[in-house]
Amino acid sequence: MDDINLITKEIIGKSFKVSNTLGNGFLEKVYQNALSYELTKSGLNVKQQYPLEVFYEDKVVGEYFADLLVENKIILELKATKALEDIHLAQILNYLKACNMDFGLLINFGTPRVEIKRVLNNF
Repeated sequence: MDDINLITKEIIGKSFKVSNTLGNGFLEKVYQNALSYELTKSGLNVKQQYPLEVFYEDKVVGEYFADLLVENKIILELKATKALEDIHLAQILNYLKACNMDFGLLINFGTPRVEIKRVLNNF
């Protein structure tokens, strides 16, 4: 878990840097590109638009794309909205379940101060 905490600390710091530099008002993709750049620059392995398959029994019934996957351990779901809603939390929880991962961060760049929520997959 210490590894997750160190990575998370780096992600949160870089999220604040991106938010302070760009401010709010851009589309989500702009923040995604900037955060990916900052995290990669700090030495972390980052994958953008990471594909996730959703299974029903043994059949693939859908495909989604997580905004960022960091160190193959943490899914980041980025938003640029006035406020986070329950549907955003449900979205990242579904991503975590779909790829059998334990930890994610929901990051909203749409407010004057970046909003970050840690999300655990308890299933």
